[in-house]
Amino acid sequence: MSYQEVVFTQTGGAEAYRDVVIAELADVGFDTFEETEEGFKGYVPTASYNEEAIKLVLANYQVEAQFGFTNSAIKHENWNTLWESNFHPISVADQVYVRATFHQPDPHFKYEIVIDPKMAFGTGHHQTTSSVMELMLSEDFIGKKVLDMGCGTGILAILAKKMGAQTVDAIDYDPLCFESTLENTELNSLTDIQAILGGKEVIPNTSYEVILANINRNILLDQLDRYAQVLAPEGSLILSGFYEQPDLEIIKEAAHALGLRYVMHLVKQDWTAAKFIK
Repeated sequence: MSYQEVVFTQTGGAEAYRDVVIAELADVGFDTFEETEEGFKGYVPTASYNEEAIKLVLANYQVEAQFGFTNSAIKHENWNTLWESNFHPISVADQVYVRATFHQPDPHFKYEIVIDPKMAFGTGHHQTTSSVMELMLSEDFIGKKVLDMGCGTGILAILAKKMGAQTVDAIDYDPLCFESTLENTELNSLTDIQAILGGKEVIPNTSYEVILANINRNILLDQLDRYAQVLAPEGSLILSGFYEQPDLEIIKEAAHALGLRYVMHLVKQDWTAAKFIK
């Protein structure tokens, strides 16, 4: 698979709108983003590249800010080299250490996760992923059945399993994420993580004691009723991929209507992760 690297420049107060622009670009096919001094870079599969869609996203903010962009192709064989040069180990709450295969282990952490840095979303670097992981560290996973929706690299599924989950179903509609989850599960020498390709329609008719979903507001709202159906009574639902304002209140209202009680939330640079109980 080939990708387009799109370099976005921002002036005239555009930085204040960067995160929301990134979120909207994700909705039109972009997989991953990287901050730069002049703005940010976005990566999108060549087959999904749509210049008119990008222009429409940026047009919503051109009165208050100025965004520009240029694009170039990246061949598949250059992909891992690019990501290895930009992928650095991270720690979460001094308990979780996320590294790539080419980094040295660190035995000081309670949980170590090895992620092959391909284009699947979810290396732990984004605020949404690390926030979900922080909320997970306060959760009891021992012997529980877990669902990870929009699993990306499988990082959350892997952490759940390392924290004692009995089984984990990891679902993503992107074939690259599906393959990445399979590979990373093997890298971490884990079993009982079942990768499933698809959306909410492939969620098994079973009962989960914990559901994790780090996607975006619109998809979460679309799938929330299905989460409520398969979440066990007193089960935990941890959501992320949205902003504190105005998204959190919208999601809280939708969750309340489905019998899901809001418990708490974390905020990192306006990105939010929230916990609910059925």
